Amino acid sequence: MRKRPVTSQEVANLAGVSQSAVSRCFSPNASIAPKTKEKVLAAAQQLGYRPNAIARSLITRSSRTIAVVMSQLDNPFYAQMLEYASRRFQQHGYHLLLFMSSDEQETASVMSDILQSQADGILMLAATLSSSLAKECVARGIPVVMINRTVAFEGVSQVASDNYHGGYWVGRHLVESGCERIAFLAGLADSSTSSQRRQGFLDALAEHGVACWAEAVGDYDFTTAQAATRALFKADVYPDAVFAANDHMAIAVIDTLKAELGLQVPHDVAVVGFDNIPVAAWPSYQLTTVQQPIEAMVDEATALLLGQIASGQVMGERKVLPVTPIVRDSAARDSSLTLCAHAQPVRK
Repeated sequence: MRKRPVTSQEVANLAGVSQSAVSRCFSPNASIAPKTKEKVLAAAQQLGYRPNAIARSLITRSSRTIAVVMSQLDNPFYAQMLEYASRRFQQHGYHLLLFMSSDEQETASVMSDILQSQADGILMLAATLSSSLAKECVARGIPVVMINRTVAFEGVSQVASDNYHGGYWVGRHLVESGCERIAFLAGLADSSTSSQRRQGFLDALAEHGVACWAEAVGDYDFTTAQAATRALFKADVYPDAVFAANDHMAIAVIDTLKAELGLQVPHDVAVVGFDNIPVAAWPSYQLTTVQQPIEAMVDEATALLLGQIASGQVMGERKVLPVTPIVRDSAARDSSLTLCAHAQPVRK
């Protein structure tokens, strides 16, 4: 039979302390004397006590949970980000509730579930929030932080890397490497990251008097990017370089070029991605890319979200972090171009 749970009062009696001392011992960042904490933990271990998170949330009016909304898990970049975010919030005594949303309509349904979950805050990883849903969160006093997406409306904090200048570096790097027929493989049509990278890329080409040879849409999806690559290379005269809006698609481009079309990278076609996921450095790819500062982005988002939770004030703050070009064999020319003081090309 299931045993009756041990109460905090029983722990307090055994340790010879007050019940409030037991509560402070298991509350993150609460003040408690080291000797008192030692006695409480020893008594709790002896009795097999586990604090009741639900009961504590009713008292503190804090669930100690953060709702995370994601649009995809197959992209290693977001798997990395989710893992690091989980560790960072756990360090502060918070746990993550994961919600998946692929489009705006599904996001609206997911947000209803999140509001019912009583999460203390919302972290959105590459998921887009509508203006009406943002206003509802602000009205309810629920802070929202978006990572790797930007929106024009107020009340939502946003943390992103410098997508524009990352795309700008790619354009200059490819032109100054001697490429002439440069194609762009876009991500999702409504994605701020893809549009910002594209604009920087096109501006760099224009400054050098070069027009984009062709464009296709890969939707940040591996299979879709493969089909887009086939379409880009079906003509007799095909691109001599492809800039994919993220590494996940760039890997699909390289696989398709090598396995299906018999083309060599970079001898026949140079390929550049964006993100610097671990597979980009694998010997079979050696992908030139633009590195996003994952840990710094999550650190900024964590600070913004927890700061607003603690203060009870919902604010819309924006952080843009520098990127770092990573030069590898897929487009190997060592460029001396500099985006800013924090964005020197790195040979890896």
